[in-house]
Amino acid sequence: MRERFGDVTMTPQKIALLTDSCADLSPQLAAENQVFVVPLRILCKDGEYRDGVDIHAADIYARLRSGELPQTSLPAAQDISDAFDAIAAAGYDGVIALMLSGGLSGTYNMVRLLAEERRDLTIRVYDSVSGSLGTGMMILQLAEDLRQGMDWQTLTERRVPWLIQNTFPFFSVDTLEYLQKGGRIGKVTAMAGTMLQIKPLITFAADGQLQSIAKVRGRNLVIRKLIELVTQSHNGAARYNLAVANGGAPAEMKILQGKLTTALPNYNHIWSGELDGTLSVYIGDGVLGAAVQRLE
Repeated sequence: MRERFGDVTMTPQKIALLTDSCADLSPQLAAENQVFVVPLRILCKDGEYRDGVDIHAADIYARLRSGELPQTSLPAAQDISDAFDAIAAAGYDGVIALMLSGGLSGTYNMVRLLAEERRDLTIRVYDSVSGSLGTGMMILQLAEDLRQGMDWQTLTERRVPWLIQNTFPFFSVDTLEYLQKGGRIGKVTAMAGTMLQIKPLITFAADGQLQSIAKVRGRNLVIRKLIELVTQSHNGAARYNLAVANGGAPAEMKILQGKLTTALPNYNHIWSGELDGTLSVYIGDGVLGAAVQRLE
């Protein structure tokens, strides 16, 4: 889903990319690719924090282990307006905004509504129907496309919709406890998974919500299953990108990356990152992620 706002009679010449903190872009990657990032908010017992600004995934893990269950919230309207102001001040006249799945958050809708108020920028707002490394690698490929000179119409009418349809992220969850407490899965499923050491693998459904796509028994089979899922989604594509991510499991992510690039060695790019604080509220630590993005 996408919406366009601003002066529709002018074709933007200098295009900015906007996303949210759930795209899991490190500050370095965001800066290198000139990506503007709006932080979601995390509500803790001692106050409100901005994801990726004054709270990070490691802080969330510590709070979860202590028994606290933080809550997530939409970005502050002011942070979104400030991002648009910064984009305009930097001389951009167009914005492609790719936001966290509308099936998980109202962020997309909020950005869309605030974009309607802007008359100084032509803005296209998209629901990524994804999150974490899925959204992140869409943004990074768009940054690459901009560097290669892709124009506004091609980007907004063809490239972004293609990337949304052809980016496939998968995650392993070490415990179902926080998904259950956060209301994301049924209690019976959570109890059975904990008792049997079943490790679910999840992805984004067509409606943008998280769904279980596979299960393995024991953590040692997680990497093998992630590679199998990514390879199936690759489906013989001639040009593709890969990505890996982790939440509190950097050593295992390196192993995953090595095995993934062995299985699919002809990638254009491979990106790696750490999960954001917002998603960590629901899936805890010990998380691994892998994704493929078909380019044609």
